[in-house]
Amino acid sequence: MTKSVRLIFLVIVSSLAAHGVAGADAKPATILFYGDSLTAGYGLDDPTETAFPALIADRIEAAGLPYRVINAGLSGETSSGGLRRINWVLRQPVDVFVLELGANDGLRGLPLDLLRTNLQQIIDRVRAKNPDVRLVIAGMQMPTSMGEYAPDFAAIYPDIAAANDAALIPFLLEGVGGVTNLNQSDGIHPTPAGHEILAATVWQTLQPLLATP
Repeated sequence: MTKSVRLIFLVIVSSLAAHGVAGADAKPATILFYGDSLTAGYGLDDPTETAFPALIADRIEAAGLPYRVINAGLSGETSSGGLRRINWVLRQPVDVFVLELGANDGLRGLPLDLLRTNLQQIIDRVRAKNPDVRLVIAGMQMPTSMGEYAPDFAAIYPDIAAANDAALIPFLLEGVGGVTNLNQSDGIHPTPAGHEILAATVWQTLQPLLATP
């Protein structure tokens, strides 16, 4: 078992243990958050409780909705890495798939055509295994100091969402990115308070999709 697989396995097991939202007989639907360190909750003391997917699970439980939440975030993940591991993650059925990848591609200045292709291939594989899946795309932005790369990068997410009939979170870090007291000392990864805002942002887009499992 590779290091990446071990990490994902541990995240999935801990998430299910902490945030199962229905009894053994109910067979809840599955929401899978698939992303990088933002989804994984990098730098938090207890990501299984304070990363935004865990906070979404709390909202779902409070609302009595028949869903379980799986956090399949992996710190440092690029879109290429996400494509390589997607088949392993899809060994279980997925009803709602939240795709949050690309920030590491952008920060490394990787080719945008590669990012677009990888995101589409991930979506294609998810749909091949789960034809009725509901998709959510988490948009991301790069600093304006990156010149023309920044708007071209940001445009990929609405394009991908429109092409795949997916719901779009315009900018996952809205209200958090660049705000010093909502980010850790690296200036990139949100604090617990920042994750609370991320959860509210995600919930605005996700909640309407959860009316029926």
